[in-house]
Amino acid sequence: MPEIPAVGGIAVVDGKLLLVRRGRPPSAGSWSVPGGRVEPGEDDQAALVREFREETGLLVSVKELLGEVRRPGPAGTTYRIRDYRVELVTPATAVAGDDAADVAWVPLDAVARYPLSPGLLRALQRWGIVPPAAYRHPSHGSPTLEEVAAHAGVSRATVSRVVNDSPRVSPAVREAVLRSIEELGYVPNRAARTLVTRRTDTIALVISEPESRLFSDPVLAGFVRGIADVLAGTDYMFVLLTAQPDTERIARYIRNGHADGVILMSLHGDDPLVGMLEARRMPAVLSGRPLGRGHTIPYVDADNVGGARQATEYLVRQGRRTIVSITGPMEMCAAIDRLAGFRSGLPPELRRRWRSLIATGAFTEESGERAMAELLERVPDLDAVFAANDLMAAGALRVLKAAGRRVPDDVALVGFDDSSAARHTDPQLTSVRQSAEELGQNMAKLLLVQLADPDARPDPVILPTELVIRESA
Repeated sequence: MPEIPAVGGIAVVDGKLLLVRRGRPPSAGSWSVPGGRVEPGEDDQAALVREFREETGLLVSVKELLGEVRRPGPAGTTYRIRDYRVELVTPATAVAGDDAADVAWVPLDAVARYPLSPGLLRALQRWGIVPPAAYRHPSHGSPTLEEVAAHAGVSRATVSRVVNDSPRVSPAVREAVLRSIEELGYVPNRAARTLVTRRTDTIALVISEPESRLFSDPVLAGFVRGIADVLAGTDYMFVLLTAQPDTERIARYIRNGHADGVILMSLHGDDPLVGMLEARRMPAVLSGRPLGRGHTIPYVDADNVGGARQATEYLVRQGRRTIVSITGPMEMCAAIDRLAGFRSGLPPELRRRWRSLIATGAFTEESGERAMAELLERVPDLDAVFAANDLMAAGALRVLKAAGRRVPDDVALVGFDDSSAARHTDPQLTSVRQSAEELGQNMAKLLLVQLADPDARPDPVILPTELVIRESA
């Protein structure tokens, strides 16, 4: 669904938070932080300075990003709101203007008593601006559905419909109920809600690797950070599952309805989970192009062929005459595509004998060491190495040093990923950059599109790569 970029500003002075009361529909009457849409040609900082000046008359300096939230917008759009901490440039009196009908400095322990925009209180609590216990309901216990109904002036059934996202509620009533939920701190019973809606608000992130690989591979960690960044602005949680060695356990988890959607990462071969998800028409996204043809699940990938070709051509331009490669496992599309890029970047005389110039690794440092030792024995006159990821390049570097080969004087070395491993070797690695966090963010966004519209099948997303030159080549 289309996203509208917007910004908000969190200004706290002497224990008080600056709030504005909206004067125009659809949020008329609710209190929020100053902010609004990012206009064409503006960046976040310029937009936020402008909005503060228009709505409060105050000049502010924009500081660090606190977080990002998403809210429903007009005509099926979504507001993507990035909230920043701001500081006043000079002390001044706030004066309401533009969309703001009123403005107030509100003590932090009183913020929850105001009729806030939906979701604002929870975001302020999550970012540590307003303490979770800033407001206590008179009952001194967890508010009930009946208490929310009484507070909003509606029936219990209406509150239930709002909590369960039923379309049978007018926008005005929905907003009133959501305000009461925020003010009272009501938390829906997730188990009961799941029985009614058949939704769990949970996304399964399935990684087809052993658990040890998950915590040692910086690229997989980057994927997870990107996914978490996007989901933080939604009501979805994610659970992290490793599919090796027990794929059937994961299949049972999904078949039993424990997740609304699935992100599959690090696929090996013709993974049976792909076919199962397609058969169930379950919202899902793949990390990387799947093997085989005819698959219908959308995927997010980097330009592996182009990145590997660029790295190989760079080594050729340096005058390297015998270029070898450490590939990844050939049941993974990333490894297959990077090998194809390596082959296409070789000069004709090397391309004719490319099979003698490669050794297969497993995207781990140890496999890079073994493959490098094999290549030194088989191709002793090698003077350049392209490794299909940074971890294997780091392993290759240790073997080259042990063999007395100087990098880059005797042997140039290039990796792939531009992960943290590339910057922690000596010399630092030249590497093909793919943004693991951006890949993860796009996976989450494609899944959210399908969760909002189960019939949607977004097109694959292929992100560009870039060669980052450092000391090793």
